Amino acid sequence: MRLVVRTFSELCLTVGTLIVLFVVYVLYWTGVQAQSASAGQIDTLQREWTDVPVRPAEPAPEAVPYVRGKGMAVMYVPRLGKDWKWPVLQGTEVATLKKGLGHYANSGRLGATGNFAVAGHRRTYGDPFKDFPRLREGDAIVLTDGTTWFTYRVDRAPYRTVPTDIGVIDPVPVKSGFDGPGRYLTLTTCDPEWGSSHRLVVWAHLDATRPVADGRPQALDS
Repeated sequence: MRLVVRTFSELCLTVGTLIVLFVVYVLYWTGVQAQSASAGQIDTLQREWTDVPVRPAEPAPEAVPYVRGKGMAVMYVPRLGKDWKWPVLQGTEVATLKKGLGHYANSGRLGATGNFAVAGHRRTYGDPFKDFPRLREGDAIVLTDGTTWFTYRVDRAPYRTVPTDIGVIDPVPVKSGFDGPGRYLTLTTCDPEWGSSHRLVVWAHLDATRPVADGRPQALDS
């Protein structure tokens, strides 16, 4: 009987230790990995951009297609923190979202007419969208592709929906309040904070563009 009790106790300790290690991995180590991966992506983009000639603040008609898993922009959201910045990569696969934010492959191009839609983790892998519910109408969301700054403005507080509501990334999302084609941005993340039964969505419109050669947009310094 004592042997059974001792064995059961040891089993409980082992299971408890594994649970603690898993929690540490989810809460801490995935964040460390994501921060390192995202910093690496940003460094890679910045090195590439030093060799790209400055072009006007207008997407070129012959723009090169985005490459799956590769970064194409860096996003800044002042509302989410002074130092908040994350790379945006092509695709929303699990492996991609471990490195940064993911651009939906079937959505529009940055700065162009259409809907540039981006997904990000609410929790784990750096918690990029942990404070997503804080976003409010008028907040700036700034992106750069190395030659142009694109400043979008949020049109409404986060909208809650279900994962199957794929219309939120349509060129003109029905529930966004937009009344026709335009240059839009959509951000999506999971809800609740530690679950995925729903999605939170923010829609924004392009408010201004600025060549990188002219310096940072005011939205980042105000």
